Amino acid sequence: MTGPVSTQIDGEKCIGCGLCLAVCPDRTIALQGGVATVNGTECISCGHCQAVCPVGAISVPEIGAFLHLATIHEDLHWLPHGDYDPASLVRLMRSRRSCRNYTDKPVSGEMLKDLVKIGTTAPSGTNSQGWTFTIIDRRQDVIKLGKLVALFFKKLNRMAENPLLRLAARLFGGDRLGSYYRKYYRTVAHGLREWEEQGVDRLFHGAVAVIMVGGTENASCPAEDAMLATQNMLLAAHAMGLGTCLIGFAVEAVKNDPAIKKQLSIPAAETVHAVIALGHPAERYREVCGRKEVVPRYARL
Repeated sequence: MTGPVSTQIDGEKCIGCGLCLAVCPDRTIALQGGVATVNGTECISCGHCQAVCPVGAISVPEIGAFLHLATIHEDLHWLPHGDYDPASLVRLMRSRRSCRNYTDKPVSGEMLKDLVKIGTTAPSGTNSQGWTFTIIDRRQDVIKLGKLVALFFKKLNRMAENPLLRLAARLFGGDRLGSYYRKYYRTVAHGLREWEEQGVDRLFHGAVAVIMVGGTENASCPAEDAMLATQNMLLAAHAMGLGTCLIGFAVEAVKNDPAIKKQLSIPAAETVHAVIALGHPAERYREVCGRKEVVPRYARL
């Protein structure tokens, strides 16, 4: 998000190459007397100027360079365009699958914190970085969250069972309740019975940790920002040896039940857009699978 300028330029180091001017999205830097100087009043703190300077004359104190990861050694050398094996990247993307079988081995706090930091390397609208992260790092707390989500859907199922409420919803609410009844009611009812009668976790699948990714109201596009950060975390988790699964039912419960947000100490102004179940996987695959064929649309203007 555009804000005050924190960029600092060491005039004695600057060689006047002008590279920082070309990459600055806010046009905050200018050459004066052959030296780069800050002459603008707005900055999104993207760090492009710092990253491009060949002599290290520019710093943006607000952002720094290191993520300070605890479980991964950082290489601060920029990877040029095309200087990575695309096949390896595609293999990672295709190998990450939704995991619904976990061991009971805990995930270390360091790994969970590193995943959050890795999530923040995603792009965000106007670099607002308005995402939020809520970590649940104990299986017993994941179970408690599961009970809160189950209670929400138990109430929702009771409403969906009522044909008069479904009719009213269709007439005045866009048929959301009726759509839920047709698509999810029976599956949810079966899952609730298994949870209550047998203790079968059909929601988090035995995951030992959860990370919720949300957004604040002042972000440019909070939902998109949160999902981009989430994808970074999903891929990183696979590379770190963890399994993940996005839990959409938990997202809906947290969004629509203020009591759950309060229990989680999530401010009312925040919206949760993704709930990631995490753990050490108890499943192993032989090969990657295909996807449904997609036919892109080409526009000519």
